[in-house]
Amino acid sequence: MARQSTLKRRGNSGVYYARIYIPQDLQAHFGVEDKKVSLRTKDEATAKVAFNREKVKWDEIFWSIRQRRNLTEQDKAVAAWEHYEATLERDEEKRRNMPAPADIKAEEEKVWRKIERNEISSADFVGMINAHTDLELMLRARTDDANYRTRRLAALKRDLVGGENRLVETAVDSFIAKYRLLVEKPSDQYRDLCIFMIRAEIEGLERTLERDKGDYSGVPSDPIIKPVHGAVQETAAPGETIGELFEKYARENPNSITADTISQARRDIGTFLQYVGDRFPAHRIDKKAVREWKDLLIQYPVKASETNAFAGMKIMEIIEHNKKVGKPVLTSRTVNRYLSSLGAFCNWLVSHGYLDSNPTEGMSLAKDKKKKVFPFSVEQMNTLFKSPLFTGCQGDEAPRFWHKPGGVLIRDHRFWVPLVMLFSGARPAEIAQLLVNDVRQDHGHWVIDITETEGDADDIDGFKSVKNEGSKRVVPIHTELLALGFIDYVTSIKEAGNSRLFPKAERNSRGQMIADFSREFGRYLTRIGLKKGRGLSLYSFRHGAFDALRRAGYRNEEFGYIFGHVEGNAVTRGYGVLPQGILKQRIELIEQISYPSLDLQHLVA
Repeated sequence: MARQSTLKRRGNSGVYYARIYIPQDLQAHFGVEDKKVSLRTKDEATAKVAFNREKVKWDEIFWSIRQRRNLTEQDKAVAAWEHYEATLERDEEKRRNMPAPADIKAEEEKVWRKIERNEISSADFVGMINAHTDLELMLRARTDDANYRTRRLAALKRDLVGGENRLVETAVDSFIAKYRLLVEKPSDQYRDLCIFMIRAEIEGLERTLERDKGDYSGVPSDPIIKPVHGAVQETAAPGETIGELFEKYARENPNSITADTISQARRDIGTFLQYVGDRFPAHRIDKKAVREWKDLLIQYPVKASETNAFAGMKIMEIIEHNKKVGKPVLTSRTVNRYLSSLGAFCNWLVSHGYLDSNPTEGMSLAKDKKKKVFPFSVEQMNTLFKSPLFTGCQGDEAPRFWHKPGGVLIRDHRFWVPLVMLFSGARPAEIAQLLVNDVRQDHGHWVIDITETEGDADDIDGFKSVKNEGSKRVVPIHTELLALGFIDYVTSIKEAGNSRLFPKAERNSRGQMIADFSREFGRYLTRIGLKKGRGLSLYSFRHGAFDALRRAGYRNEEFGYIFGHVEGNAVTRGYGVLPQGILKQRIELIEQISYPSLDLQHLVA
């Protein structure tokens, strides 16, 4: 198993650093097993963010190097033929630009007119030289060019015998960069490539000298200089790789999607790049490429990038290795999300002329209509809220201690997020990212202001994002939460000098808020016997709030806005500027969320 990179702290200075372990298959390339990168901070929270950023950076470096490949005999043949043809193309270009007899005659007449106008005379030696220079250059252009090619041909032949590469190194380096080859300078492979290109240019120059005599029938006599079939895969022009164009798309953000959704799309499309290669031209994305990628996604394990068993691997390797380790694979819904991410990007490519049509259309898998998340029953909630996570456990750090009864009371986001979800229907990330100032009074009523901020997720103290525009809303705080002491908790956090309501709530390396807790909560439900297989999760509280309002007699369109769902057609939504539902209506809705026979009195502070 690959060793995982770690966050460390230097004993003397107290500065944190990242210890980046080099994957075993790349250690020979780097010459070391690990690298130590200073994070330049003594603050643990800041260091964690910087550490995650550093890990992402190095993963990209490792991936880029893996995309490079070793030199093959096919590559050398391609290099030779391309250089031969380039030599002839340069010669053709020069010949097209050589002065024609009419150009020379025009220049001669120009000189004679200057003489006739006494603009130059034999008394002005310098003037005479200058006046004749252009004419002389035109008269000698063909001869000078032929002499240059003759001298270069002789020099290349000497270099071929003497083992010198200087005349073709620029061309060789360009070929290596163009096709991302793992060829170091100097090395035997590099010298081989130089030899092939020298021999190719010798053949090309010999053809040009034959053409000086009017003979265009010559063909290469060197056996290595011949047309190549199945040449090296096409690479994108500068600025037109899929990755580069995606960043333009992300900056434009034509659909005004959130930063989290953009990041998710970047990761999803990253798996497509793992399949086609990061130099694959965007205009080459077609049905075949998407179809083959989709077939791989169907076999792709869940959370592969976060699983130690797949550390340092790319999509093909991960799928092959998963045949041994047997991790569960993506659901149809998740595969469709990957396709949707690529599809939205391809729509942008179509509108900007890079593609003629969207190759992802019609590619989605049939939807699994079985419900994946169910609300908790009251009996299940009574069991849950009387379990150690809410009443006292053995320890609050490692999740393995949460289900064991003990004297440690957890009263941070792990306690409050489920309860706030239960009585507001808000999403877990919306709650976990709240600032202290987002909880306020409005006309004597306590409310939660769910908003977003500009910036990026590295700003751990202030960054907030929402799913869509309709997710921005004011949610009244339920009287049950007030009775449980929620405002007392808010006050204590504020008095402690924290700007965030839940200071310990963290984003994962993907920027997802409390995703790790959400995963661990599902495992907790299994440990206390409430969950077997799928069906119950942290989101079950949100589903329960929906059902509570339906039990109270409300229709979906009457309460969707309080949960951040956008209702109505696009035209209607665009009219006016006021949000749906005045405060009084919102309070009435929230207070209708109730769960008969639910016992929470033992949780009151």
